[in-house]
Amino acid sequence: MSDPYFFGYGSLVNTRSHSYPDPHPATLNGWRRAWVATPRSGTVLLTGVPAPDHRIDGLIAAVPNADWAALDARESGYARLPAQHAVEHAHPATPEIAVYAVQRETMRPRSTQVILLSYLDVVVQGFHDVFGEAGVQRFFETTDGWDTPILNDRANPRYPRHQQLSTQQTALVDGHLEALSAQMEERQEAPLPPKV
Repeated sequence: MSDPYFFGYGSLVNTRSHSYPDPHPATLNGWRRAWVATPRSGTVLLTGVPAPDHRIDGLIAAVPNADWAALDARESGYARLPAQHAVEHAHPATPEIAVYAVQRETMRPRSTQVILLSYLDVVVQGFHDVFGEAGVQRFFETTDGWDTPILNDRANPRYPRHQQLSTQQTALVDGHLEALSAQMEERQEAPLPPKV
């Protein structure tokens, strides 16, 4: 039996943040992304949400020997759902594919929570590496919840898998946030980072 694959649409698109093999660009049909809050953290999570007639870019990669334990731990707070019927990819095989998503019943209002800029940086870097500037544009366009405040923690990153961005990638993030009139926050203390 061949290895199963996951579809990543956030930080998992950034192969610098994990070592799962055989990554391939892919598209998940019938979904959008959204920033959502859950009871477990003071920072919002990026999740996929079912949305007919929509599609999001991402990456598939193998889970060797179907050993999901490490990935399930990284994606704690998410449910692992079958997705191979909705994923388009150029992989020569037709592997089993799963996607992680926050379940609607665990979502909470985002009013007191923030997006970590160090996490967003990792996501955008991944999209830039795989899909270029057009892919970064599509990421912002196919993600909801940009009214959530963004905590500028670049100087002291709170996301455990943060990465160093190039000058171009930093400018891409900042330019898109400015175009969205995103609310930036500067503060010394922040909630624990998400584990995604």
